[in-house]
Amino acid sequence: MITSEQILNARIVIVEDERASRLLLEEILGASGFKHIRSLSDAETLVKGYSHLDPDLVILDLNLPKMNGFEVMNRLRVQYADDYLPILVITGDLDDSVHLRALSSGAKDFLNKPYDRARVLLRCRNLIETKLLHREVMIRNADLEQVVRERTQELERTRLDVIRRLGFASEYRDTDTGVHIVRMSRYCEVLARAMGMNDEECALVLNTTPLHDVGKIAIPDSILLKTEKLSPEEWEVMKRHAEIGGAMLSEGDSAFLRMAEEIAWTHHERWDGKGYPRGLKGEDIPLVGRVCAVCDVFDALTSERPYKKAWNFEAAVKEIKRMSGTSFDPRVVEAFIGILPQIKRIKEDAERLPRRSHRDTYQRPA
Repeated sequence: MITSEQILNARIVIVEDERASRLLLEEILGASGFKHIRSLSDAETLVKGYSHLDPDLVILDLNLPKMNGFEVMNRLRVQYADDYLPILVITGDLDDSVHLRALSSGAKDFLNKPYDRARVLLRCRNLIETKLLHREVMIRNADLEQVVRERTQELERTRLDVIRRLGFASEYRDTDTGVHIVRMSRYCEVLARAMGMNDEECALVLNTTPLHDVGKIAIPDSILLKTEKLSPEEWEVMKRHAEIGGAMLSEGDSAFLRMAEEIAWTHHERWDGKGYPRGLKGEDIPLVGRVCAVCDVFDALTSERPYKKAWNFEAAVKEIKRMSGTSFDPRVVEAFIGILPQIKRIKEDAERLPRRSHRDTYQRPA
């Protein structure tokens, strides 16, 4: 509800070139308790300074020199198309066509000269109240939009947390840390950016790569945890994790799930067509799959496992270069070499993270 005090505190701008008319309007409004009245004889000042003046009411003469009232309203409507313009026009012309033209040009009401004191006050108060109500609605809408944004962000955080935990679940069957997912996702993010992906795509890469090995959930422990070399039959079972992961993530209708499915299916495909599960070759392999393949192998090489020791950074980089053109897309390898300082920093930061906390492990280093 708008109070009388709010109305009397409204900002009123009078645009009138006739001094006597200006003074009369100031006297009528001032005598009724309005506190913030500003008079202008120049319409250009109103148009150029409208946002600074931020009026709750504009009393606008139609017959101004240089720029008449119709031109003023047209310019304001173009500049402030989404705003409520509280314009009360004044004219000595009693022709209905003038009144209709004024209303169609953006005026909310009009006054005829000579002024009737009661009519001036009534129409001013009505327009000011409408403007103040409009402002309250806009503020409430902005508050509601902020609440919706916060709720949406909370839901998104929850969704990503559940997805990351699913990624951790698959990795914890294979390792006891969860740090592989941290490094992998961040390696993939910076490499995707180096390959020209935009911010939205890189964010998807960061958040979907933790699911690249989700299909390992379905691989028997006797194979997944075996420390000796797998038999040919066991290796065929192990390779099925890519197909299983892709199937688990299939038929999603969001960009997130579509990319996660793509990565799960293709991160073990090879540039020369000798990968699995589909034997895709060259650029038939989606870019995210080619990016993930390099990062996955690099992290595997530099990580200690029960069946092998970790390679040092330089040796792993050398191996990635050697596999360019066979296992990996040469352009992706070239981009990877170009961001080695970032890769090294990610690796070093991840090594300082706690090893057994699902939540802490994924926090991005400061």
